[in-house]
Amino acid sequence: MNYIDPHIHMVSRVTDDYERLARAGCVAVSEPAFWAGFDRGSVDGFRDYFRQLTEVEPKRAAQFGIRHFCWLCINAKEAENVSLSREVIAMIPEFLARPNVLGIGEIGLNKNTRNEAIVFEEHVERALRTDELMLVHTPHLADKYKGTRMILDMLTSNSRVRPERVCIDHVEEHTIRPALEAGFWVGLTLYPITKCTPQRAVDMIERYGTQRLLVNSAGDWGPSDPMAVPDFIRALRARGHAEPDIRRVVWDNPRAFFAQCPRFGGAETDEARA
Repeated sequence: MNYIDPHIHMVSRVTDDYERLARAGCVAVSEPAFWAGFDRGSVDGFRDYFRQLTEVEPKRAAQFGIRHFCWLCINAKEAENVSLSREVIAMIPEFLARPNVLGIGEIGLNKNTRNEAIVFEEHVERALRTDELMLVHTPHLADKYKGTRMILDMLTSNSRVRPERVCIDHVEEHTIRPALEAGFWVGLTLYPITKCTPQRAVDMIERYGTQRLLVNSAGDWGPSDPMAVPDFIRALRARGHAEPDIRRVVWDNPRAFFAQCPRFGGAETDEARA
């Protein structure tokens, strides 16, 4: 079955991983801007990173018949530096018209600090200015519930935010319901230790259904598996889920969310391979 991985950090993966993804049926990937394992010190560092996301990775992916999309921001782990964050946000429009850019993300919170909240809201304003999609990171482990509530409160208090154009990512059993009830898309992340297993993801789908729900690997430079979405597909089949229902989660849903961005060109995402 062909699928889309809606959240994976391919700049930190070797080229062999693109080949593995293609063999497993991956047709497109979506790569949010994220923390590189260290705090970058200047806006020019981010400018080079955005060039990598918009110029280098699409070419690397295309060698294996995979379309590469991306998102732009300064990640929450670097948002304590408000002055640098503002420089990066001001620079983002240089890249927003690039053909593989889907919107602003992954913005959000890390430790739920005041500075992180300031930078999050300024990212939201940047997205609203040109009606961009938003991909939102929710914190890890003990900080997740409080951070998710803070994020939902900030978004729902802004009357210009349209929930159907926002995905609240990395939801778990204790955060999925409020995000769905507020009308947002949600992302289930198949990432060891700090997020979710394929089996837990299937549990949540059986409880909450498949509407406005994405499943991703978030594969990056840490312990993670770019093949997690195929593992999830196998877990659904093992539970007896029908093929059309599986396709809805791993193909139809990401296409529906991303197609709200005119740069996605959903009709061009190799429908014949589905």
